[in-house]
Amino acid sequence: MDLNNTFLGIELGSTRIKAVLIDENHAPIASGSFAWENRLEEGVWVYHLEDAVAGVRACYSDLRKNVEEKFGQTLTRVAGIGISGMMHGYLVFDQDGKQLAPFRTWRNTITASAAAELTELFAFNIPQRWSIAHLYQAILNGETHVKDVARLTTLCGYIHGLLTGKNQMGVGEASGMFPYDDATGDFDGACIAKFDRLTEKYHFPWKLRDILPQVLRAGERAAVLTAEGAALLDETGALQPGIPMCPPEGDAGTGMVATGSVRPGTGSVSAGTSAFSLQVLEQPLKKYYPEIDVVVTPAGKTVAMAHTNTCTSEIDAWINLMADAMETMGQKVDKNALFSTMYRKALEGESDCSGIIAFNYFAGEPLTATETGRPMLLRLPDSRMTVANFMRSQLYGAIATLKLGMDMLKREEQVISRSMVGHGGFFKTAGVGQQILADALGVPITTMETAGEGGPWGMALLAAYMLRRADGQSLEDYLDEMVFSKAKSTVAQPTEAGMAGFASYLKRYIAALDAEKAAAKVE
Repeated sequence: MDLNNTFLGIELGSTRIKAVLIDENHAPIASGSFAWENRLEEGVWVYHLEDAVAGVRACYSDLRKNVEEKFGQTLTRVAGIGISGMMHGYLVFDQDGKQLAPFRTWRNTITASAAAELTELFAFNIPQRWSIAHLYQAILNGETHVKDVARLTTLCGYIHGLLTGKNQMGVGEASGMFPYDDATGDFDGACIAKFDRLTEKYHFPWKLRDILPQVLRAGERAAVLTAEGAALLDETGALQPGIPMCPPEGDAGTGMVATGSVRPGTGSVSAGTSAFSLQVLEQPLKKYYPEIDVVVTPAGKTVAMAHTNTCTSEIDAWINLMADAMETMGQKVDKNALFSTMYRKALEGESDCSGIIAFNYFAGEPLTATETGRPMLLRLPDSRMTVANFMRSQLYGAIATLKLGMDMLKREEQVISRSMVGHGGFFKTAGVGQQILADALGVPITTMETAGEGGPWGMALLAAYMLRRADGQSLEDYLDEMVFSKAKSTVAQPTEAGMAGFASYLKRYIAALDAEKAAAKVE
């Protein structure tokens, strides 16, 4: 194996940091991972940056050992590297690189006032998790650190900066920090001017564009790995500096790439800790909607996103409870086998779950105007409380809010999905999440053989595209012709019984939303 012709993608996901190394044929050949988790501190969901750095280093170490075991070689150089991370959120630093506030993640719903005011000012939807909403909320809150901000970035931009010394961002992730202007390939200048006028009364020593990162599209060379960056990644000192690095991207962008869904008219669903649908638009939306994000692909094509803050976390909690119950009875538990068994059991449940409703809200959900989260289970007195019905309800509940967002796009803008490609932990058990989602959305759902590699594989593909594309070759053509032309996939078709059952479930789910909102008031 000529490791000099390989490409490395690293993604800092919600529960796992993962690295994937691909060969010149874009096939994954080695991987590494590190488990981590967010923390709820003083009512705010955060990750500690020292954990991020330690996790990236541990993840790379795991990859390096995997390479040595498989190929008997020491990894000293690759052709290109790309960094990805959980999209958006708030990371700010002063001119000396000191972190000024805790990393406020995508999961928080603490910027409602700022998001609403900016949405009206820009006539463009600003979701609560976007970086600019967090910055303006900090201003409204009178937080003293704001005057010292010299750099505003996201998680992938932060790690990229440590490795390269550059404040840069891929266009897909950048479009979730602040509105993007395709005509200039940069942040929207008119919106920047409006923001500066809005905040001039505070007399900050900075202007907005000065603290935002440089924006780069897929295929552009961002920077190179510095000696300091190489030492951060590889504690053995074997990794050499000077490796080209592509623009860092968020997990939405890498998800689109990993599913080959970057061409107008295509769509994908990422379902794991959070869930979001991404539909690459053939025509611009007629107006903006508070429920729908407008972002772009890593190549700059406009995307309508329906996003939910929680997907599988509540399922994980219930599986852990089941494991605890089994261990209490003296049984040895294989968690992976338990997950797979319970997922498959869901397909045996009644199509409407016999009236059992599951709210998976760990956090607030803007799509349903729910400010804070309270996981909750409801059922009718005569519901048949079987394992199959319970698990089917949990899987339905994981995607119910996402379905509401996609229905709104279809109703208001006639954005109709002919099919979708799914990836993420929800689809890990073959055929289960795929069928549940097909019945929920009423469209065929495709999963690919590489779905398990997900975002880090997509990031490695972006690194390969940067160095291997033909002159003028678009990202869409590169993926279609060079990566997915022979990809193995499976397709789940919606069933009449499944669609009818989910529709019945969703009707009850909507009717019970007031109960979820009432529960959120309980401290």
